[in-house]
Amino acid sequence: MSSKKTVIVYQRALKPDLREKLEREYNVLDFSRTPNLTQDAEFKKALSQAHALIGSSVTLPAELLDQAPHLEVVSSISVGVDNYDIDYLSKRGVVLCHTPDVLTETTADTAFLLILASARRAVEMAEMVRKGEWTGGIAEPHFGVDVQGKKLGIIGMGRIGAAIARRGKFGFNMSVSYHNRSRHEDFERELGADWKALDDLLRDSDFVCVTVPLSDATRHMFGKREFELMGENTIFVNIARGGVVDEPAMIEALQNGTIRAAGLDVFDTEPLPGDSPLAHMDNVVALPHIGSATHETRYAMAELAVDNALAVLRGEKPRAPYNWDALDR
Repeated sequence: MSSKKTVIVYQRALKPDLREKLEREYNVLDFSRTPNLTQDAEFKKALSQAHALIGSSVTLPAELLDQAPHLEVVSSISVGVDNYDIDYLSKRGVVLCHTPDVLTETTADTAFLLILASARRAVEMAEMVRKGEWTGGIAEPHFGVDVQGKKLGIIGMGRIGAAIARRGKFGFNMSVSYHNRSRHEDFERELGADWKALDDLLRDSDFVCVTVPLSDATRHMFGKREFELMGENTIFVNIARGGVVDEPAMIEALQNGTIRAAGLDVFDTEPLPGDSPLAHMDNVVALPHIGSATHETRYAMAELAVDNALAVLRGEKPRAPYNWDALDR
């Protein structure tokens, strides 16, 4: 039997050069194309050999990872870690790594795509052309609203929030306000941004953009009350996680005109069911969770995930560990 440690790749296939980078030092088992991964007998058997897991988008419960006694690192090809049991991993001394920074600008581009498309009703108007329903000049019933010079409110002023703010401030002369658990005076100076209490931000913003991570504290952070505070001229943009929104309350707000429109890249259930009202409303721009989905960014994320895993297996500090306490094991 080989004395090399074993790395399992799941859910997302690696480019050949990245796989070869792993194979120079370790055995690599590829389950990236395995359906129903957590129920797969071969995957469960392979866990007994695993020292590292590299992948994303699959919830790995404690009872499953109990079958991996040699596990040293879970390296997620994502910035979000809400589908991992972080307390469990930390107690076991398993390092959880993720991929911040490399997807910041691409995800901010997606947020601004949603802002512009929702404001100018781009998807709705393109569909009108596609169906052959453009038969004359565009009159007031089809008008959108300006983005230039409007008020942009960002909830969650981390790297991505700041990148969105820069696009709004310097690209569209928007005034920027933000809500965050802690103030970022450097962003305030750079962007002329104002920290506001959440309710004040919702009342005052033309565009409300959400970038917070999903946690117990942020789950259903936006419900009926919050949408009523926004008002009928507000456009709501969510690139965070679907769970931060009470989805039925948002649907009701969009149907009733409580808010103007929504641009959404994330949903409670993904893929979004075809019978969801969100898939059929003219005042909703719905994307299939494409926040980081470019060739360049997805490669950079996978490369960082591989490098994170290699560092831990070598006994080195990874570039992007999430559970710092596990490093003190």
